[in-house]
This record gives sequence, structure tokens and C-alpha cells, in this order.
Amino acid sequence: MLGFYDYTVILTYCSVISAVSGIIASLNGGGHPYIGVMFLMLCGLFDTFDGRVARSKKNRTDKEKAFGVQIDSLSDLMAFGVLPVCIGIALYKRDIFDAAHGMKASILSYVPFAVIIALSAAFVLCALIRLAYFNITVEETQSDALGDKKHYFGLPVTSTALIFPTFLLIRWICKVNFSYIYYILLIIVAVLFILKFKLRKPGSKWIYIMVAIGALEFIAVWIMKLKK
Repeated sequence: MLGFYDYTVILTYCSVISAVSGIIASLNGGGHPYIGVMFLMLCGLFDTFDGRVARSKKNRTDKEKAFGVQIDSLSDLMAFGVLPVCIGIALYKRDIFDAAHGMKASILSYVPFAVIIALSAAFVLCALIRLAYFNITVEETQSDALGDKKHYFGLPVTSTALIFPTFLLIRWICKVNFSYIYYILLIIVAVLFILKFKLRKPGSKWIYIMVAIGALEFIAVWIMKLKK
């Protein structure tokens, strides 16, 4: 069989499965953004630990390492590039549905679908460019050609696993439909993907704090779904 199937790539494969599930769930019927965002957070959880799991195998071949880099980027594109866009489209579909049935909708329902497509494509393209650029410079970034190991250059695509769930959580708590802000946020994040600025990498302590925050957000969104 082609590919690798040992424990070093299991979490990456789980992230892909979660991303595909979230994409389908988000776009199903009239749109389910909160279900989609739960899968997005799962992708973030898997991604947090997949690298550490892979590095735990000391005798990885060069081919296994190269495969790990490629499969991780392809997974990230689906999870943190395509899935956030699908969550946005789900919000758009909900607004269209609410407007059509006389319920309160945001100004997002008046935006032509062609604009939604253009904004979504721009976001995915920026995520793709960032990930592809990382792939061709991975050896340089591991040395000091583009900076040290303590910094990112630009916003990591994995940050979407906290940014967009936080937005939807605030939207729910405020009980105000400002779904249009999601697309403003989408473009800001897309630009930050490809801007060359230094961002300090979080240490282990902050990684665990972010995982805890993500877990709390996941529980909060799950409770929201149960109450609906």
C-alpha cells in the first residue's frame, strides 16, 4: 500500500476525518455553523499533539519525515483553510433562511453569493500560500535562515481553531446576530497568514492553556447545541 500508517500519522489522519465531517455537517441543510466549529476545535486538538507524537519515534526515515510534513500541510489546509470557510457559508445560509422566513437576520443576508465565494476563495488561497511556503522553507526555518525556532512568521493557520470558535461563542452569548463580522474577521486572518511579522511561539505552558480554553469552548458549544 502507498503511504504510511503507523502511530506517527494517526492524529493527522484523525484531523482530516474531523475536517471532512465538519465540512459536510456545516453545509448540510440550512447550515450548521456550531456543529462545524466543534469539528474545527477537534482538528485543533489533534494538530496540537500530532507533531509531538511523530517526533517521539526516533528512527523515522527521511521519507517518513517528508511524508509527515506534506500530509500535515494537506490536513491543515482542509481543517484550518476550507472548514472555516464552510462554517462561514453555514452562517450565510442561516441568515438567508431567517430573512426568508421573516426572522431577524444580519446584513450578511443581503450580500451577493458571488461576494461570499470571492472572500472564501481568498481565505483558502492565503492559507494555501502560507502552507506551501512553509513546506519549501521548512529546512531553512529549522536553521536560522528565516528566524529562530522561537518565532512564527505570520499567523499560523492553526490559530483558526481558537479564533472562529471564540467568535461564534461571543455571538451566542450576546444573542445578537452579527454574522457579517465573521467575514470581516475571515479576511483579517487571511491577510495575517501571509504577512511577514514575528510572532513568538507559545511554550508548553501556554499550549496547555490554549488546549484548556479550546476544551471549555467545545463544552460551551456542545451545551448550546443541546439547548437549541
